[in-house]
Amino acid sequence: MTSNSISATGPVAPDATGSELVVDVGPVAHGGHFVARHEGRVIFVRHGIPGEKVRVRLTDAGESSRFWRADVVEVLEASPDRVPHFWKPADSPASWRRGTPPVGGAELGHITLDRQRALKAEVLAEQLKRLAGLDLATVVEPVGSDDDGGLGWRTRAGFAVAPGGRLGMHAHRSDVVVPIKEMPLALAGINHLALWDVNLSGIARVEVAVPANGSRPLILLAPEEGTTPKRLHSILSHLPHDVSVASFDPGTGQVLQLRGRTWVQETAAGHDYRVTGEGFWQIHKDAPDTLVGAVTGYLAGGGYLHPSSSVADLYAGAGLFTAPLADAVGVTGSVLSVEGAPGTSRDARKNLHGQAHVEIVQGRVERVLHQRPRAFDSLVLDPPRAGAGKAVVKQLMASGPRAIAYVSCDPASFARDLGYFHNGGWRLESLRAFDLYPHTHHLETVGLLVPGR
Repeated sequence: MTSNSISATGPVAPDATGSELVVDVGPVAHGGHFVARHEGRVIFVRHGIPGEKVRVRLTDAGESSRFWRADVVEVLEASPDRVPHFWKPADSPASWRRGTPPVGGAELGHITLDRQRALKAEVLAEQLKRLAGLDLATVVEPVGSDDDGGLGWRTRAGFAVAPGGRLGMHAHRSDVVVPIKEMPLALAGINHLALWDVNLSGIARVEVAVPANGSRPLILLAPEEGTTPKRLHSILSHLPHDVSVASFDPGTGQVLQLRGRTWVQETAAGHDYRVTGEGFWQIHKDAPDTLVGAVTGYLAGGGYLHPSSSVADLYAGAGLFTAPLADAVGVTGSVLSVEGAPGTSRDARKNLHGQAHVEIVQGRVERVLHQRPRAFDSLVLDPPRAGAGKAVVKQLMASGPRAIAYVSCDPASFARDLGYFHNGGWRLESLRAFDLYPHTHHLETVGLLVPGR
């Protein structure tokens, strides 16, 4: 590994990217980073632990940058919570010794699971206080058993293709693709496909879905421009014969059958769900049941969900929450399911077929709420990572529900939206946080919001 080594108090070049510093690792920050400082400048360090002294390699250190980014390349004084990383391509010091950056997707794999959850709880609490003005002690709950060391939970995985056609993954914030030969966070079914043994030349991206219920897996291939049907057929001939294979366009979402089905069948809360192509589904094998249980527990337990209720499932996807909501309200109640993605909304129609008290609407949530103003007893809100936003929050409060169950995969957008609710007179009645993404910085929250007294 070639780099310029500079001390923690030494001079810094106009662009110090590639240089090394010795720093003390400070508190955790949102996004999988830890805060360190050099001559007053903030450095967001990955692969450290608070309290450690480490040598870091600057990966983004332009002179005009407000802050720098860095990876740990050597641990000089280790935290007692540091453990050997379970995956060599994601082990930062080992990767940089080999001359390559670590892959993304397992940036907390060097930390004990208990400390990972404590750090995630710190991030959630900090975001709630800074963006929503809420001073709450939070706990991040484990999901499933820790007997597996937090491995083998992903039912979906996305891969890049390295030069030469080998399956790989991107390094963090980089175009560099690192070839891999295993994915320890994934279900055994994904690893058993052994896609790293297939020459994938002509393919830009690969998505894999292996349902936890054991139903037929799906491999999605995104061809590079100019890849011929003959080349696709050649790749297809080297893929396992008991899986479905389709090509897809990441830009349009169009999915074309190559073999078998263009969808997978998922199961949760006593229902089967068809999910086409890249359609959204929770990636942890236990996430769907966990989240349905949290949402229905809040709404039904609080008396906000019962037979004859009028409820809405917003950003509904393929209907994960819609189906159990329909069960709860019965045929005398009503459920409005709103999803923006056309293909996913079509899946919801198939999944809820025959449920006359369920209305499936495809469109942007804010537009549908404006065009179809109505009152609801309660709402389920499960927006994408960017959150719902101020305009949608105002519409939701105006619709007059007695309660809203808010499901979020991003503590920053969640806290921001909570601030909007708080300014509108609403309050956070209860909150749960789940470690649905062990060894990564991500977490999932479910909050119960009610109008203020």
